[in-house]
Amino acid sequence: MESQNIWHPLVPGSRLTGDWYDGRIPENIDVGENCVIDSSFCFKHFYARGKVGLRVGSHVTFWRTSLATEPEGEIEIGNHCFLANASLVCSERITVGDRVFIAGGATIADSDFHPLEPAARLADTIALSPLGDRAGRPRVASAAVTIEDDVWIGYNATILKGLTIGAGAVIAPGAVVVRDVAAGTTVAGNPARPQAAADTRTAEGSDDR
Repeated sequence: MESQNIWHPLVPGSRLTGDWYDGRIPENIDVGENCVIDSSFCFKHFYARGKVGLRVGSHVTFWRTSLATEPEGEIEIGNHCFLANASLVCSERITVGDRVFIAGGATIADSDFHPLEPAARLADTIALSPLGDRAGRPRVASAAVTIEDDVWIGYNATILKGLTIGAGAVIAPGAVVVRDVAAGTTVAGNPARPQAAADTRTAEGSDDR
């Protein structure tokens, strides 16, 4: 099979030649050298209005990744990172350090994006309905997420709001992270818990039978 180059330089305000999605790279991004992207579809839900809604270091790859921000949201990504079919959903701020790999299906969210209290959830549902008033939505909590250097986030892992993932941590596939992860720690499960260094089930999962 003939190989095809799917990568395009990530250039603010540009349109990508041959892009299957008819979109444009946002103007309000700051990008280092040798950053590439497969499609402008990555920015379909990028609504940041700040002077810089996305700040990217050098040698960063975005492949089938969703960079979704609310108007006040800001995402920062360090150097030598690879984001593969991941989803960053940002209401306030998500910070990713250097040499971070985020695998397919992984989600990082800095907000619940809906209220948690039952009455507020009902009010939110009404406000979002076709006849509702979105301006009347209840306040939704958000808290910044920080991913430090040299972190690996496995397939379908989820990292929730207000957390810090320490340098060198490993988030096993499918893990749901609800509390901070210390540097150098491997966590797995739902909710994610630290795994012993000798526990070979960490990266592959276990049915605990």
